[in-house]
Amino acid sequence: MENKAYFFAVDLGATSGRTIIGSIADGRLEQEEITRFPNNLIETGGHFYWDIYALYFEMIRGLKEVARRGLTITSIGIDTWGVDFVFIGDDGAILRNPMAYRDPHTFEAIDDYLKHVISRQEVYDITGIQFMNFNSLFQLYAMQKAGNTAMKHCKKVLFVPDALSWMLTGEAVCEYTIASTSQMLDPRTGDLSEKLIESVGLTRQHFGRMVQPGTQIGVLTEEVQQMTGLGPVPVIAVAGHDTGAAVAAVPAKNEQFAYLSSGTWSLMGIETKEAIINARSYELNFTNEGGIEGTTRFLKNICGMWLYERCRKEWPEEVRKLSHPELQGSAMQVEAFRSIINPDDALFANPSSMIEAIQQYCRKTGQAVPETPAEICRCIFDSLALRYKQVFGWLKEFMNPTENRGAQGQSLSINVLHVIGGGSLNKYLNQFTADALGVEVLAGPQECTAIGNIMLQAKAMGLVKDIWEMRAIIAASVEMVAYHPSDNKAAWDAAYEKYLTITNQK
Repeated sequence: MENKAYFFAVDLGATSGRTIIGSIADGRLEQEEITRFPNNLIETGGHFYWDIYALYFEMIRGLKEVARRGLTITSIGIDTWGVDFVFIGDDGAILRNPMAYRDPHTFEAIDDYLKHVISRQEVYDITGIQFMNFNSLFQLYAMQKAGNTAMKHCKKVLFVPDALSWMLTGEAVCEYTIASTSQMLDPRTGDLSEKLIESVGLTRQHFGRMVQPGTQIGVLTEEVQQMTGLGPVPVIAVAGHDTGAAVAAVPAKNEQFAYLSSGTWSLMGIETKEAIINARSYELNFTNEGGIEGTTRFLKNICGMWLYERCRKEWPEEVRKLSHPELQGSAMQVEAFRSIINPDDALFANPSSMIEAIQQYCRKTGQAVPETPAEICRCIFDSLALRYKQVFGWLKEFMNPTENRGAQGQSLSINVLHVIGGGSLNKYLNQFTADALGVEVLAGPQECTAIGNIMLQAKAMGLVKDIWEMRAIIAASVEMVAYHPSDNKAAWDAAYEKYLTITNQK
């Protein structure tokens, strides 16, 4: 056991992080969590920052624990949330903790930039990325306008996973999947757009060399080797964006699938050979993020269990004490499709009371107003499944054009939806989704980000040849639950017509 080779994954989210070791034996993946820790926002001087040194400390702590156990580390990979970055000075020092995407300094910057610098249409035509105020482009613009000292004096701008890899190796890279979240990457060229970079006062030289997932960045510096007791372990650029790592772990059998990364937010999309950037994708605000092996993750953000989570916090203590299955089970006793909302309506972005917002929407649209927790929960689940049906229909529309056909030129359809992430455990919503979409839904794995990180390291080391062998190993290693459409298609079709009418989309 001690001679077994392990891959060390650092998986960092916006609220917590963890380190995991994984290994492959007999065509199956094994993994174990080593450490878990909070990722705390720091509020000071009117801004919000991430503590990059605390994250580095936690990486080192995890590596020390692995060394203490006497385990052999084959490589290290890091994935994080998107868009945020670190400024590095001429002397190789971090100039300031990185500002967090939750900082409000970009709220007005996005409109100012699109009005006075480069138009919304042109930015989308270059990047194919949906517009969110916290995208790196608008963060940098806000900093430039504010005269940010660190930005003025930086030599390098490194996205968070690349900055942590740099702290381990001394090598500065720009990993493709994380760069694609910035709204500065041109997927047609596979590199950052000089026009967009220069529009915020920087140059291409400010960023590291572009590398694809699976590239070796370097090895642990002598300093890190001495601290951890490890040797010159390679550090691999995995899919640095956590969603990229998660989608890499979708245990699909072939190209004819869609995925739903389900949690507080839902990301529904497909893998395509090329980015899809046209008038229709612009109109519907779809995004094109970098995937592995040259693929694009063509997807749309959907408000997910955020609605339910916010309502649950408002309900009385006796309701909050109920388990999720108990509360959701009571919702199944309520009349179906009694109240329907558009989960992505601006009303639900961040209301002071989510319950009141849902009730206000129903009242405004002339529907029965949900009052009890069961009624509200049923409204949320019905509405999410109907929104998924709508986005799924758009994905099928985008998948049909000639340029998105399979390797042999055949027309592709979507015959299965893979639900990954925490939402894969939600049996009621998964069944509703199968009913609404009319296709099989396969739920699992839940911890897909770390799995993708580990498997990409294994691929980089030659243990698997490509994404499909990766996915076959994952499918053999995790338990998936299948949900098949029920025989109530007519009811769901009628509900969808009601949804389109209520949301003014007919």
